[in-house]
Amino acid sequence: MNDYTEVRLNLNPCTETHTDILAAMLAETGYESFVPDSTGLTAYIRKEDFSPKALDHVIREFPMDTAISPSHSVVEGQDWNAEWEKNYFRPIVIDNLCAIHSSFHKDVPACKYDILIDPKMAFGTGHHATTTLILRRLLAMGLTGRKVVDMGTGTGILAILADMRGAARIDAVEIDEFAYENAKENIKLNNASHIALHHGDASALATIRDINLFIANINRNIITADLAAYTDTLSPGASMVLSGFYEEDIPVIMKTAETLGLKYADHTVLDRWASLHLKTTDA
Repeated sequence: MNDYTEVRLNLNPCTETHTDILAAMLAETGYESFVPDSTGLTAYIRKEDFSPKALDHVIREFPMDTAISPSHSVVEGQDWNAEWEKNYFRPIVIDNLCAIHSSFHKDVPACKYDILIDPKMAFGTGHHATTTLILRRLLAMGLTGRKVVDMGTGTGILAILADMRGAARIDAVEIDEFAYENAKENIKLNNASHIALHHGDASALATIRDINLFIANINRNIITADLAAYTDTLSPGASMVLSGFYEEDIPVIMKTAETLGLKYADHTVLDRWASLHLKTTDA
């Protein structure tokens, strides 16, 4: 059973900036899902990966002046799935073009692209700013006939939208076994026939080449560490869209990107989170 530890962190004072930064710090230590509210943050990590020492370290290193009161409990996998789907995952509509919802949701607005997902514990329901930023880019880009990589696919939502928008092939890569299985379910739910799902890390990219668009919504440290492997997959004139970090992290990523022959194209921001668009220098 996929049991998780639920960690509750009450903050005083508490703002959206507080919970965003805390979630980003926890993500670096293995936490997978986050539910912020007006008084703090609820975070989830696999039971076997939970470390009180690591949690205490995050609290001590938190850079803002706020009091953080933690508590934790174990949530059984089956109970968690039902709780998440019924109480936390709400339908979302992106720019009146794309609706994302689960099988039990009713009265979902009709949109050009209708994505059905059952998210379980996997990241990427569209609610987080980074997922929304990339969804908006995919809705604006021409994808017909393009070859795409979705690195760290999570629920598979970005790969599924790319499939719906006419991509010829999408290689979706996920390192977490439970998220991989969840993505497999969601790909089947949406009859996304152009997605090849890979279980692994950046080493899974070794045989993938001639990519027109590379997407990675992970975090700054993983992106900078694996950026060379990402770049090796690209065809001339390709684009790379990165997210999972704050706007102030862009110079750090650009420092690595420029050494690999990538150039800045543009970036977008939502609630301080950034989406960075890079191009190959031969574009």
